[in-house]
Formats: sequence, C-alpha cells, structure tokens
Amino acid sequence: MYKLKEKLIGKIYFLSFILLAVFTAWRLLLIFNNSDHRSEDIQIWAASYQLIAWLGAICGFYLASLWGGWKSLVGRVNLAFAFGLLAQSLGQSIFSYFFYTGIDTPYPSIADIGFFGSIPFYIYGAASMVKFYNTNKSIRSVKNLTLAFAIPAGMLAISFFVFLKGYEFDWSSPLRIFLDFGYPLGQSVYVSLAILAFLLSLSNLGGIMKKPTLLFIFSLVAQYVADYTFLYQSSNGTFVGGGVVDYLYLVAYFLMAVSLIQLGQAFFKIRNS
Repeated sequence: MYKLKEKLIGKIYFLSFILLAVFTAWRLLLIFNNSDHRSEDIQIWAASYQLIAWLGAICGFYLASLWGGWKSLVGRVNLAFAFGLLAQSLGQSIFSYFFYTGIDTPYPSIADIGFFGSIPFYIYGAASMVKFYNTNKSIRSVKNLTLAFAIPAGMLAISFFVFLKGYEFDWSSPLRIFLDFGYPLGQSVYVSLAILAFLLSLSNLGGIMKKPTLLFIFSLVAQYVADYTFLYQSSNGTFVGGGVVDYLYLVAYFLMAVSLIQLGQAFFKIRNS
C-alpha cells in the first residue's frame, strides 16, 4: 500500500514540474504574440496558473494524514502550508475576477483577505517546523539565532528602505497602512522561522528533512518577493495583471507545492530506513 502511495507522490511531483513548464511556455507564447495585458488570453492565463497552488494544497492535506494529521507536528506543518496555499488561491481567484471583468483592482481589496490571510498560516507552519526540530534545545545556539534572524532582518530593512522610504501616512486609509507594514513584517517572521528550522534540521533525522525544509525557505522567500513586487508596483501605479508579478506568484506556488511533496517523500524515506 505504501509503495503505491510513494509512486503516486512521485508522479504528482513530476506533474508539478510539467505544469510549471506549461504555464511558462504559455506565457512566453503570449509575449511573442504581443498580447495586451487586458487581452482575454492573458486573463485566462492569469486565472489558471493557481492550479499549481490547488495541486500543492490537496497534496498537503493528503500527506498530513500520513504524518498523523493535526496530532503530529509534521502533520501540522503540512496542514498549515496547505491552508496558506488555499488562502493564496482565494486571493488569486478574487483578483482574477476583478481582472477578467475589467474592474480596476483596488489596493487594499477583498483579495487581500486571501493574500494576507496566508501569512498567519505560513508563520504557524514554520513555527511548527522549529518546534519539531528543536529536540535538543539547539535553538539556543547563538550561531543559529544570529543566522536565522540576520537574513530576514536585512530583507525587512531593504523592504522598508525601497518601498516605504519617505512613506506618507494616509490615515484616511488605515487598512492600507496596516497592509503596507504588515506584509513585509509578517513575511520576515515566517522566513526567519523557516531558516531556523533548516539549521536545526541539519542535526536531526540524519539530514533527511534538510531538502524539504530548504525548499520551504525558497518558497517562502519567493512568496515574499512576489508580494513585495506587487506592493511596489501598485504603489507606483505600474502594476499590470498577467505581468511579472503573476509569474512570480506562479513560481512561489510551484515551490510551495514541491516543498509539500518533498515533505511527503521524506515520510517514505524515514519509514523505509
């Protein structure tokens, strides 16, 4: 039974790469055809690539059951990141609806319920990874703490310097102020936790969990870059649907899906060892 499940996960892993290649080739074809960002072809592409997020979320929920679901820390990691991907899909669906109907998408909008809503899920998932790996209280290592928080602190500093330099507080829109500061702050938290989890994983389970944890770091950083680029373009009035921001989200969804699948493959490696 487990052999069949392991083969199924392997096929889904391969499918995720196929989907990335298809959506990338599709977008390049639209570029070569000089498709306008308001064209129906672009709209369909922008509304479709979240299929990868759905694939990753479904896999995350399924793999969580292998780890014991909510009763286990790794199961909670799967569930948290899967729910985070679903939240992203919610925001993407709402955003695509605005885009498809020709509505000028405001910021903030109801889509931010999904986009920003993924942040607490990702924080919880990363925190659960830290708790899982911290068997020997190695979190107290000065080196681990320094590396885990120095990199995200630098990312946060760059975000505030580039995006929020000379920021003008418009108290008539307090929600926008909250999101402008909340996005980079919340993302710096889950990135720092993911880095700390990776450092702790090196001395646990023979390094088997190192690869999926490292992928989670890449996926969370990619999510940070996508959100930051959207905020930057939105604030400068240069955002266009179906452009570079959407492709960055595609990459972020792909990396998160692959991370969840890799975590499932780690289950089979541990079981077979």
